Amino acid sequence: MPASLPLLNGSITLSAALHKDDDYLLLLSYPKKRLDFYLYLYQRRSTIKAIVAHHLGLPEDDCKVGEVEEWIHGSFNLCVPIYINDSIKFCVRRVIIRFPLPYKLEETQYPGNTEEKLRCEVATYIWIRNNCPAIPIPKLFGYAFSEGQSFMALEHASLLARLQWYFRKATCWVPGSLSPSPYVTCKTGNLLTTGYMIVEYVDEGDMLSKSWEAHRSDPYRRTNLFRDLSRIILLLSRIPLPHIASLTIDDDGVLSLTNRPLSVVLQKLENECIPTGIARNLTYNATDAYYLDLLACHDNVIRYKENAIHDKDDGEAQLSALTMMKALLPHFADRNFRSGPFILTLTDLHQSNIFVDKDWNITKLIDLEWACSLPIEMLHPPHWLTSQCIDTLQDERLDEYINVHKEFMSVFESEERALVQGNTPITHTMWKGWKIGNFWYFSALNWPKGLCNLFFEQIQPMFARCSDKACTDFEEVVTSYWAADAAKLIDSKLKEKESYDPNLEDRFESDDVEGGDLKVLSKAEADGVHGEAALGSTSANVFAFSLDHDRFI
Repeated sequence: MPASLPLLNGSITLSAALHKDDDYLLLLSYPKKRLDFYLYLYQRRSTIKAIVAHHLGLPEDDCKVGEVEEWIHGSFNLCVPIYINDSIKFCVRRVIIRFPLPYKLEETQYPGNTEEKLRCEVATYIWIRNNCPAIPIPKLFGYAFSEGQSFMALEHASLLARLQWYFRKATCWVPGSLSPSPYVTCKTGNLLTTGYMIVEYVDEGDMLSKSWEAHRSDPYRRTNLFRDLSRIILLLSRIPLPHIASLTIDDDGVLSLTNRPLSVVLQKLENECIPTGIARNLTYNATDAYYLDLLACHDNVIRYKENAIHDKDDGEAQLSALTMMKALLPHFADRNFRSGPFILTLTDLHQSNIFVDKDWNITKLIDLEWACSLPIEMLHPPHWLTSQCIDTLQDERLDEYINVHKEFMSVFESEERALVQGNTPITHTMWKGWKIGNFWYFSALNWPKGLCNLFFEQIQPMFARCSDKACTDFEEVVTSYWAADAAKLIDSKLKEKESYDPNLEDRFESDDVEGGDLKVLSKAEADGVHGEAALGSTSANVFAFSLDHDRFI
C-alpha cells in the first residue's frame, strides 16, 4: 500500500482520509480525470487555435496555443493561454480560453450542469460590463456552449452580422422584446464537445493571494484593498434585482434573471451527487423560502453522503445543530427584507480571484461564475480577512477578526457616504446583522462542512451556555426533532460509514491503471513538467513514468 495518494493539490494518507468529512473516494478520482481532460484538449490544440482565431477575427497563423506547463488548473476551470503574434493588428498580446471542468460539475448525475455554469458566468460578465463598467473585469471576447452555439464579440464580427445585430436591437422598442447582448453567432459553431469562454489575459498586477500573508498587516495596503472592495460591493448594490436567482443567457444572446441562484455551495453538493432539490429554473421572491431550501440541502448532505456521520455523538451533534438552525431562522432573518432588496453578490470572492497592484489597489476581478442575486441581509465583509478559517475564529483569533471587521466597516461606511451623499443604509444593515449574529448564521448556511462547528461555537452561546453534560443531553433530545426517523437514520449512516471505510482502504491498496495515471500526473506537477514531456511528444495515447530515471517517456 502506498504511504499516500495524490489529490489535485497535494496528497493524502489513508489514516488522514478516514477521519476527514470530505468524500475521498471522489477526490482521489480527480487526478486521473484531470489527465484525461488535459489529453483531450492537448490533442485538439489546432482546433483550439482555429476557434480563438475565428472569434478574434484573425488568421490562424497569428495565434499560438501556450505550452502545457502554462495551462492553469483552477477549482472549476482549465485556462489555456493563447498568444497573439500580431499585437499591432489586435489590441492584446494574449487571451485565455477557459474550459469548465466536467468532473468538477458532475455532468453524469446532473447533465447540463456545465452549460448552466457557463451560461451564468457569461451573463454575469455581460451584465457587469453593461451596468457597472467601473468594476474592473476582463474583457469577454467570445464564448460557446457544448451543444454547438458559438458567439463572438460584435466588434470582431463581419459587417453583415453587425448590421443584423443593430437592426435587431432597433426593434427592441416593441413591447415584449428583449435587448440582445453585444455578441453575434459564429457561423462555424463550436468544434469541441465542451463549452468555453475567451477572455482577456490579466497582466495588470498579481493575484492578491501571492502577497496576502506578507502584507496583510500593512494598514496602507489593507485600506486600499478595503476601499476598492467596498466600492465594488456598493456599485453592485445600486441596482436592485427583482428576485433571488442567477443571471443566465439564452441561445439568442438575451440575458435574464431566470436561473436558480447558482452559488458555489450548490455546485459542490451536486458534484458529490447530493441532490439540492433546487431546480435550474427555480427563483425566489421571498427570503424565507430560499433559506429553508438551503437548510434542506444540509439535510440532504446527511441523508446522501456516505461518510456524513462518523459516530453516534457526531450524528446527534449535526442533527441537533440543523434542527436549531431551522428554529432560529426568524431571529436572524429580518422580515423587513423578506421581499428584497436583492443585489448581485459575488459568492466566491477570495484572494486568488482578486488582482492587485503593489499597493493593493484592485486591478481586476476574475472568475464571476458563482454570482447570485441574494438578500441584502446576507451581505458581510469577507471571512478570510485574518487568514483563518471561519469556524476557528475563537479567543485571540476572534478578537483579531473583530478588529479587522471594524476596520473594513469603517472604510465601507466612508465609501457609501461618499457614493450616496450622506446616507448609509447598507452599512446600517451590515452592522445590524453583525450585532444580532447573522454573520455567523448565514456563514453556516453557506458552508455545509462548517455548519455544526459554527452553530456550537458561535450561534448557540448567543442563547445559552451549557456544560459539557448539558450539551450532550441537549443534542440527544433535540436530535429527535430533526425528523421522525432520526435515530434510525443515524444507525443507517453508521452502517454506510462501515462500508465507506473498507472501500477507501481498497482504493489505497489497489494498483490498477488508474493508480498509475495518478502517479504520472502527480509527479509531473511535483517536477513542474507539464509540457510535451509529460503528455507524450509522439503519442497522446501512451504514457509511462520511469521511477528510475525520474522523468516521463
